[in-house]
Amino acid sequence: MSTKHPIISVTGSSGAGTTSVKKTFQRIFTREKINAAFIEGDAFHRYDRVEMKKVMAREADKGNNHFSHFGPEANLLAELEEVFRDFGETGTGKTRHYVHDEEEEKIYGTPPGTFSDWEDIPKDTEILFYEGLHGAAVTDEVNLAQHCDLKIGVVPVVNLEWIQKIHRDQMDRGYSHEAIKDTILRRMPDYLDYICPQFSQTDINFQRVPTVDTSNAFIARWIPTPDESMVVIRFANPRGIDFPYMTSMIDNSFMSRANSIVIPGGKMDLAMQLVLTPMIMQLMERSRRAGGRRANIQAVQKSA
Repeated sequence: MSTKHPIISVTGSSGAGTTSVKKTFQRIFTREKINAAFIEGDAFHRYDRVEMKKVMAREADKGNNHFSHFGPEANLLAELEEVFRDFGETGTGKTRHYVHDEEEEKIYGTPPGTFSDWEDIPKDTEILFYEGLHGAAVTDEVNLAQHCDLKIGVVPVVNLEWIQKIHRDQMDRGYSHEAIKDTILRRMPDYLDYICPQFSQTDINFQRVPTVDTSNAFIARWIPTPDESMVVIRFANPRGIDFPYMTSMIDNSFMSRANSIVIPGGKMDLAMQLVLTPMIMQLMERSRRAGGRRANIQAVQKSA
């Protein structure tokens, strides 16, 4: 953790909805005029798309049918931890981008399924934001969780997570049902060993629970809408959380445990704004007092 150069990580598996949460953070950063740099978990995959297929085939020939992006062997977790450590200590570091599609190819100038060149994190960055699979990962070799000042878990109930993944992979990527099933089964051991444990490291978890039947994810014709869901928000440390204020601001919300509040799914963005904005501003105030970039920016503005 770093006082001068705070780090926020949003962690969730493929199809969990971390990208939607990232957009909420982007709105907060824009509104509060915070210079944030964004790191994608995909950028720290060890192999590009073609290489990954080759490695998976080689592993399958050896009898390992569970080699996946969820596990540490397919990722540069030591390098990611180095970025977290460097940014926390000095406000610097390097990252790159994984190019997903032709639109991103136009931006980064490299084909889909490959990586852009490594580049420095902008010098005026006040806060580092990570979104991906391993933002709170702890293994025998790395401890990413220890470097993050605010850790958010995004973890729908598993059938909803599968439905979201199935629809994305079918609609956006053209995968067959059999290919998607193969991916789910291949990833399952790493999901249990490396993804699930992170949600015990996080400070806040957002778990969407559908209120419609999702018992067979592979026949669902559409993804349950936010209005067909509830969201459970769990705080690892509820001290300082104004639950009465939140329940008064969000209709039909209620406390399910001493550290958990349940809200209508359609109110998730509002809840995130209410919960996360003061936490982000506290991080920025700590950074300013410790002489971080916000203090430097304000000093320059005063002298101008």
